[in-house]
Formats: sequence, C-alpha cells, structure tokens
Amino acid sequence: MTEQSPTAQGGSSSGGASSGGATPIPGPRPGTPSPAALARKVAPRPTPAGTPGVTRTSDPSQWGRVDESGAVFVRTSDGERQVGSWQAGAPEEGLAHFGLRFDDLAAEVALLETRLESHPQDARKTRASAETLAEQIPTAAAVGDLDSLAARVAAVIERSGEVEAVSKQRKDEQRAAAIARKEALADEAEEIGASSTQWKSAGDRLREILEEWKTIRGIDRKTDDALWKRFSKAREAFNRRRGSHFAELDRNRASVKKVKEDLVERAEALSRSTDWNDTATAFRRLMDEWKAAGRAPREADEALWKRFKAAQDTFFDARHAAAAERDAEFEANAQAKEALLSEYEGRIDPTADLGAARSALRQLQSRWEEIGKVPRERMGQLEGRIRALEKRVADAADTEWRRTDPEAKARAGQFWDRVHDFEEQAAKADAAGKNKDAESARAQAAQWKEWAEAAEKAVDTR
Repeated sequence: MTEQSPTAQGGSSSGGASSGGATPIPGPRPGTPSPAALARKVAPRPTPAGTPGVTRTSDPSQWGRVDESGAVFVRTSDGERQVGSWQAGAPEEGLAHFGLRFDDLAAEVALLETRLESHPQDARKTRASAETLAEQIPTAAAVGDLDSLAARVAAVIERSGEVEAVSKQRKDEQRAAAIARKEALADEAEEIGASSTQWKSAGDRLREILEEWKTIRGIDRKTDDALWKRFSKAREAFNRRRGSHFAELDRNRASVKKVKEDLVERAEALSRSTDWNDTATAFRRLMDEWKAAGRAPREADEALWKRFKAAQDTFFDARHAAAAERDAEFEANAQAKEALLSEYEGRIDPTADLGAARSALRQLQSRWEEIGKVPRERMGQLEGRIRALEKRVADAADTEWRRTDPEAKARAGQFWDRVHDFEEQAAKADAAGKNKDAESARAQAAQWKEWAEAAEKAVDTR
C-alpha cells in the first residue's frame, strides 16, 4: 500500500508512506507542537548520516529495514512485522520517515515520565494516558526500539500507583496541617473576641489572622466553612465589645473634660512655686490623675494638655534654673574647700608640734563649715581629706596621752614588782631544794616580765 501524499502522522514533502493497516498514531492537536518537537527542546537530536536536514533521536536502521518492494519492517522481541511501505524515494528516507514517528512516540513517553515526577497530584491522569499509549505501541507504524519504549511506559504505569499514594498522603498531611493551623487561629480569635481589652493590638492581630487565613488552602469546603464561622463569630464578638467600650468612652468624655479642667487649674496654681521638692511631688500626682482620667473630646483634650504641659514646664524650668545656680555655688564651695585643704595639709604636723597642729585644725574646721555645701559627687573625696587630718591629730594626741599617763606607768611598775617577788620565791625554793616549786616560780616570773615589758612599751618614753 502506497501513500500518495504526506499526512499529519509523520509524512514528508519528498514522498508518502502507508502503515500497512496498523492502528494510526494520533497526531498533535492543531496549533500545538508535536511531542517530538517538545522533546527536541530538551535534548538535541543527532543527525544520522545520509538523512540531511532531518534531526533524529534514534537510528532506525538498527531496528528496521526496507525491502526491494518498498515494504518497511520493524524488529521487536516478537519478531519482525511490517509497519508500512515506502515508494517515494530511497530506502534510507523511508526508514527516516518511520523513525520520526518513533521519535514522536518516545517524546510522548518522556513527557509522561516528566509529568509523573513534576505533577504527582496528576498521577491518575498520567497513568490513563500511559495505558492508552501502551495499547498503541504494539501496532505502532514506527521504526525504533519499541520494546524499550513499551517497558518505559509500563514503568510509568507501575510507578503511578506509588506516586499517587504518596501524593495522596502528602495531600492528606497538608490538609491536616492546614486544618490544625486554622483551628489554632480560630482558637486565638475566640480568646481575643471573648476577653481581650487591648483594643488596638487585638484588632491588629485579628487583621493579621485574617490575612494568614486567606493564604491557607487545601481544606474541604465543609470543614473550611465551619472554621470560618468560628473565626467570623469571634471577630464580630470582639467588634461588638470594642464598639460598646468606645461608646461608653464617648459618654464619659464630657465628665473627663471637667476633671481635666480642674487638673489644669491646679497645675497653673503650682507653676510659680519655689518649694521644689513638695511641688515636684504634687506635679507627679497631678500627672497620675491626668492619666487615670481618660480622654476628653479630642480638640478639648489637646487644648487642656497644652495648658497642663505649659504649667508643668514653667515649674520644672524654674527648678532646673535654680538647681543650675545651686550647682554652680556648690562647685565654687568645693574649689574653696580644696584650696583650704591644700593650705592646711602642709601646716598641720602633730609630730612636730601637737599644740600648734590642734590650733590649726580648729581653724580649718571653723572655716570649713563657713564655706557651705559641695556637690554630692565631690563630698566623699573632700570629707576624706579633712577626716585624714583630724585622725592624724587625734592619733598623735592619743600617743602623747599614753606616753604621759601616770596610771600606765604605775601598772608597769606593779608588774615589775610581781616579777621580783616570783624571782625571790624561786631563789628560796632553790635554797630549800624544792626544785619543782622553784621552776614554777621562775615560770610565773617570766610571764609577769612579758607583761611588764608590754606595759612599758605602751608608755612611749622618749
């Protein structure tokens, strides 16, 4: 059988071919590229020798032949079968023609393989297409490795079940996760709707929940509708409570205005006070009352706040100015006390003349008190220096007293008397041959001698 004109099933402009009664291979839809053309975009086809201008992915000469009568045969595991005839040109061109038909089949298989991996959710549709293609391959009017192609299609059919199961499991997991997330959002919305009084932050959070809600997909309609009703009800409950709250605020604003007018009058009355500490405390209390009062109508609230703030600023600016003046005075006092210390630290030397040191110290202390206060951060260092001078004089006076103390001298003499008494007892005991008593008396004498020497050292004789 000879084709007289090219067809959409793989003909060429150089001649025609027939399929010899085999089932025709469906061609591509009008206006869309053929599977072979799609496959050529993925992998360039080598060009076999002898077929100029034809791009191929397989060598049909390995799988078929054209006999002297023009009959075209393909070899498969079932043997050799005729797929058509070629009368329009050289046998190589005929093989090339039926080889391109094989390439179209191979491209369809490649697309099914790719689709199974890239679109696992469409595994059932992919399997149906593969089963249709599997039925066509045994009678296909094409020359190529049809056995290998059939094996690949069978692999797609076999793997599609596994892919479909995995896809279903993944879809179920995603659905469960989506339901769980919307349930959590609904729970949070219900909690906000029932009890939250953080009107702005809670309202913002409900809007965030709504935006996230819109992005969650993959839940069946019945479940999604039930969850949406929960969220919507919670949001409406919050909006009702918030509306009631602000309506009540509106009703209270008139009374709040009167309260704040009174606070402003009290603040203005305090603004000229120079009782810095008590007035500052009073302003802090007024501020607490202002915050607790709530909001007056907006324009009135802003105007009253300006008056209140102006009164507050008047007082605190005056206090800051007074504090700055006081700080300057205290700094001058600190410098004066430093100069005074520098003057007297060289003059007060109790080791040279205790009486003169005492007199100079009294002068220093009198002038020190006359100067007045210094900055708090300077106080410790300055007080430490004058206390060191006072300690030097006090220590010298104490040493002098111990040196001249009659009672201390008398105690030292009494200790030496005891030493002599025990030494005499030891001598008598030696003479009487009482060695044990003599040893005990000498030990007592040694102890009293230590005490006598310590007493003498306490009296600092020169």
